[in-house]
Amino acid sequence: MYLNCHSWYSLRYGTFDIERLVELAKLNKIECLTLTDINNSTGSWEFVEKCEKAGIKPLVGIEFRRDGKLLYIGIAKNNEGFRELNEFLTTYNLSKNELPDQPADFLNAYIIYPLGSRDECLLKENEYIGIRATELNKLFGKPLERLRNKLLVLHPVTFENKQGRFLHAHLRAIDFNTLFSKLQKEDVALENEFMVPNEELQQQFRSYLFILENTQRLIDSCELNFNFKESKNKKLFTENAWQDQELLRKYAYDGMIYRYGNNSPDAKKRIEKELAIINSQGFAAYFLITHDMISYTRNKGFYHVGRGSGANSIVAYCMQITDVDPLDLDLYFERFLNPKRSVPPDFDIDYSWDQRDAVHEYLFNKYGKDHTALLGTVSTFQRSAAIRELSKVYGLPKEEIDEFADFPHKVWDRNELTRKIKRLSESMMNMPNQRSIHAGGVLIAEKSLTYYTALDLPPKGLPTVQWDMYAAETINFEKYDILSQRGIGHIKEAVDIIQQNRGVSIDIHNVPKLKNDARVKQQLKSGDSIGCFYVESPAMRGLLKKLHCDDYLTLVAASSIIRPGVAKSGMMRQYIQRYHQPDKIEYLHPVMKEQLEETFGVMVYQEDVLKVCHHYAGLDLADADVLRRAMSGKYRSKAEFERIVQRFFEGSKELDRPDDVTQEVWRQVESFAGYSFSKAHSASYAVESFQSLYLKTYYPKEFMVAVINNFGGFYRTWVYVHEAKKAGCVILNPCVNESERFTCIKGADVYLGFIHISNLESKYAELIPQEREKHGPYLNLEDFITRTQITLEQILLLIRLNALRFTRKTKKELLWEVYNYLGHQKAHKDEPRLFNPPAKNYQLPVLEHSMLEDAFDEMELLGFPVTMDHFDLLQTNYRGHVFTRDLINHVGKKVKMLGNFVAYKPVKTVKKEMMYFGTFFDVKGDFFDTTHFPGSTPEMPFKGGGCYLILGKVVEEFGFPSLEVEKFAKLPTVKDPRY
Repeated sequence: MYLNCHSWYSLRYGTFDIERLVELAKLNKIECLTLTDINNSTGSWEFVEKCEKAGIKPLVGIEFRRDGKLLYIGIAKNNEGFRELNEFLTTYNLSKNELPDQPADFLNAYIIYPLGSRDECLLKENEYIGIRATELNKLFGKPLERLRNKLLVLHPVTFENKQGRFLHAHLRAIDFNTLFSKLQKEDVALENEFMVPNEELQQQFRSYLFILENTQRLIDSCELNFNFKESKNKKLFTENAWQDQELLRKYAYDGMIYRYGNNSPDAKKRIEKELAIINSQGFAAYFLITHDMISYTRNKGFYHVGRGSGANSIVAYCMQITDVDPLDLDLYFERFLNPKRSVPPDFDIDYSWDQRDAVHEYLFNKYGKDHTALLGTVSTFQRSAAIRELSKVYGLPKEEIDEFADFPHKVWDRNELTRKIKRLSESMMNMPNQRSIHAGGVLIAEKSLTYYTALDLPPKGLPTVQWDMYAAETINFEKYDILSQRGIGHIKEAVDIIQQNRGVSIDIHNVPKLKNDARVKQQLKSGDSIGCFYVESPAMRGLLKKLHCDDYLTLVAASSIIRPGVAKSGMMRQYIQRYHQPDKIEYLHPVMKEQLEETFGVMVYQEDVLKVCHHYAGLDLADADVLRRAMSGKYRSKAEFERIVQRFFEGSKELDRPDDVTQEVWRQVESFAGYSFSKAHSASYAVESFQSLYLKTYYPKEFMVAVINNFGGFYRTWVYVHEAKKAGCVILNPCVNESERFTCIKGADVYLGFIHISNLESKYAELIPQEREKHGPYLNLEDFITRTQITLEQILLLIRLNALRFTRKTKKELLWEVYNYLGHQKAHKDEPRLFNPPAKNYQLPVLEHSMLEDAFDEMELLGFPVTMDHFDLLQTNYRGHVFTRDLINHVGKKVKMLGNFVAYKPVKTVKKEMMYFGTFFDVKGDFFDTTHFPGSTPEMPFKGGGCYLILGKVVEEFGFPSLEVEKFAKLPTVKDPRY
């Protein structure tokens, strides 16, 4: 009899998850239950699955609301009805139009209107009126002939009890962005919207048995068949499965010649093994669609990286989906695809940040918007956000909200209101707050996607399914992860710039050549990797130096052990020690030596977790994979996870493993698994790092320009400009006759792009080089103003950066002239002239100018000085007692250093105190690192950019020196002489 149940997917309305809704139905002996969340079908598949397990007949539908007002409820008669409801909602979501007062003519879905909202004479065959028990008195004395067959029991379920309604009311206040005290009665669900036993509900309608009969008749007429086992992806790439398999075979063997040459028995054997599994699992089309996408983008000149567990496949390697050689790294294909794998695998394909939209456009156009969509995600309330939202509905001032959200333990026992907010925030933890877009997932379905979900149109502008990756796995969708990454932009643009600036063509996909290049390996070992993807952060550069890393395999391992879990467990330090002293390793257990000898007894990769769980505790690989996924937050069933944890300890005991050893093995597994990479994933990152390192080693100028232009990396733009200068570039301010929108290089001269100028409108950043390209260089100030129609405010920015220096006039002369020429009026573009009148010349007095003024203008408009160095702006001439390159000779001594601040990382100690790791470079341009322990320096020692005087003790670890700071102060700079 329950035709209108809300779960917490009725965002900021429903109060419990689907699992609890089904539990309540079972407790109340409900035989049939209907999920009708508001304007979405997010939870439908999860609901059907849980109902079937509980022995309850599931019905699904959608409650349609406009501006919070109930319009009507749709209930699917069958799967086609579910599609009709999803399609109806999708039409309005994608068009951004409001839902209509009356729905479409559904052939396979019922519509229920609230009492009083629709004239019963106008009801269609599939339309009904829902009546609550509290509304039955409205039927008294009313002729019921017309209504007799059109009335249904309507008892909405929104919360579990009074506390649930209290929470619901607060969710409504958050949704309406209003004070709790101003919430209107009609904005909140009625007090009785909780579940009661079926007998009690029927008792309420005992005087109107025909309403109960109508309701039961509707329920009996509905039947859903949700097939969870069948793959929902596009099944074929060609016309039939045989053609798909043959085409896949052809691509694999054609690619084998490129990767391995004609004669590689190992490669052939591995290809045949993989093809057999791919074809038996029905994955040929998935590989072919991915290959087709990559072929298209390669023809367009795009650059990509294939990573994740898909890099375990030699077929993917041969098809150039990935650049990781699984034979070289002994990667096993079963990590990606095997008959026992419980969830579908996927390829992670990274493109440059500015190319992903074009990839999406290709996929949506090729496979159709009915069959293609972005994967959704559901963001949830976490403690801080819940506290902030609840505090707002009670009207707390911003200062108190910030204190409460940032330091809840300090605040929440302050008074009754804070205690109430605490209780409510705990109830809201992990409750869905809004639907959004998955980082990269794309779905390509065989049938129309509305068979499975309604679609949203987020700001991204592409149809997006209403559920997340977990639901996709449950439904049996294999997603295509199309991701964007700045590091790829660095590589692609560097290759293009090298071609333009030097006429050199580089095959950046020739990975074996890059990995074995002696100069590149030395560059890696030196830790000089600023700008190089994944190996440029201070922590990674330090790790590379500690490992003396100069080879691909060690970099693969480093890419995984840098992850938080390994460092937290103490295994990163242990790995470094064992790496340098392999003969002194004491293995925890013989199994650990047998399985982890390659990584010196330390779990480095996700595969290591699987191997340890399988060989040490006797878990089968399927259970071990569930354990790994659960620890990385990719598996939802808590009960299943706990069963496997128990099985780990039971299995260890059965195999007579010592209890203390088992506890330590489990500690390492637990602390490591959630943050680890698969070996193939780490290898993909290592490949990309080698590609960046190769470009930085041989073409440092062009490479750093590409890094600057892609605005991505661990550091801010000025750090990369500094690196470009170190590489031999002559850094020049923007010039209207030389610069482009982005930074460009001409020989060794690097002209900063207009895009870097603070407050310069983007239209001028694009127009200035476009106009110059069309009609030639600008001749003088008047010519520039006339041709660009630039305003006074905007040209002042250019003059202050000396961007019109081609006129051979000083900045102050140009400022004088531009005010005379433009005043405060916007320039108007004249009609095309036959002749340009000569520029007017003014006789001006001698105007004073200094480089210091230029530096202050540059810092204001670019964010960093160009004509002077940061150190030259200090009031003191002191430059430090020692420099970075001498640190190793002062280990154990106290030294004074002067450093230009680059970055810092805050870390909480086990005692909840703050400590920091800092990065600076000295006056010679070399980087050094600092450690700021609690109590030794101010609580927040860093006071923004600038130069700092640092007193500290030099310490060394595995040949890598750093500074433990004792005293620390930011140094004053000279003043702008104009003020």
